[in-house]
Amino acid sequence: MADLNKLMDELSELSVLDAAELVKMLEEKWGVSAAAPVAVAAAMPGAGAGAAEAEAEKTEFDVIIKDVGPKKIEVIKAVRQLTSLGLKEAKEVAETPGSKVLEGVGKDVANDAKTKLEAAGAVIELA
Repeated sequence: MADLNKLMDELSELSVLDAAELVKMLEEKWGVSAAAPVAVAAAMPGAGAGAAEAEAEKTEFDVIIKDVGPKKIEVIKAVRQLTSLGLKEAKEVAETPGSKVLEGVGKDVANDAKTKLEAAGAVIELA
């Protein structure tokens, strides 16, 4: 059996990036998610503010078109600037409420895209 104290000491020496990589590797190997217990604890009554503070700030956002607005052509142009979509695909995204223009982007990129699309006349939601 492994010496648990030695293992604990070795894990304590890992950098944050190395620890995150280790978590990913273990999740893949064992087919589990380390995030699930945190979500369950946050949903439990009496978990209190400690669980809410433990939950990390959202870092990835989806930019979603809720409504194209009156300037459809301007919105299509903005979608094409923000993505690598062709004219037909950008038109479909702009005309379909609930379409994701960008997925899993950082906060700054999402806010920049939202600003550009709203300037073109669209109603945007970040999720």
